[in-house]
Amino acid sequence: MTDALRISYSPCPNDTFVFHALAHGLVPGAPPVDVSFADIDVTNGLAERGEGDILKVSYAVLPWVLDTYALLPCGGALGRGCGPLVLTAGEREPADLAGRTVAVPAERSTAYLLFRLWTAAHVPGGVGEVRVMPFHEIMPAVRDGRVDAGLVIHEARFTFQRYGLHRLADLGEFWEGTTGHPIPLGAIIAKRSLGEERLRGIADAIRGSLRRAWDDPSAGREYVLAHAQEMERDVADAHIGLYVNEFTEDLGDAGYAAIRELLTRAAGEGLVPAVPEALLAPVPAPATRQIPS
Repeated sequence: MTDALRISYSPCPNDTFVFHALAHGLVPGAPPVDVSFADIDVTNGLAERGEGDILKVSYAVLPWVLDTYALLPCGGALGRGCGPLVLTAGEREPADLAGRTVAVPAERSTAYLLFRLWTAAHVPGGVGEVRVMPFHEIMPAVRDGRVDAGLVIHEARFTFQRYGLHRLADLGEFWEGTTGHPIPLGAIIAKRSLGEERLRGIADAIRGSLRRAWDDPSAGREYVLAHAQEMERDVADAHIGLYVNEFTEDLGDAGYAAIRELLTRAAGEGLVPAVPEALLAPVPAPATRQIPS
């Protein structure tokens, strides 16, 4: 695909729902894109190496990549009631995790930052070993006793009870209750070297793709389910309903405030480098916003 922008996002339903129209050339005036699918830990690595033009990454990786990439004000995952969960095989108290082994899907992830902020407040002395494990292996590992607890994200909110697991903590509830802010999860970033005009055009194209999906959710259903890794249709729909919202169209003041709060708190705990305010400046948005009824 000549002169196409290289874009990488996850096969999760929220991403395929948002980007279906853009990926299939259905957004008038949008630039052509060359799509690849990768889990968030892979796209985080791409961003750190400066590979790819447009990437879906964790907000937690921004302190390492904002010199090269600009945060786009749309297309990502940020919301309320959608935070990561800490799961155990039986009923436990937070203090029971002291010195214990916990499986996590990645260390440079918002989920991990929230987990570390939560343990600092609720687990005296902190946990023991943190074991990075592929996301799909975490709940079986907790169930089978190979780890004492697991940090899970996304559709695990809807499926953990199938494994007989107990929700020890909802880190979204912890974050929202502590800060009042929505939860920053996944960000869309694009190469600063593309220039402000092209960045603005990319943001407009992503919004156009999202609006087409909202206008006709059935149009991209086959695309969503084809990449949903054998996820049931009702789980995929619930996933989209939870993670695609008004912040996906425009982060707005509330979204940027949440991102600054997360990165500031994480830097205060020594988890990430401090981020200069100028690097979080928004890409200019259209004069009007269209939110579906």
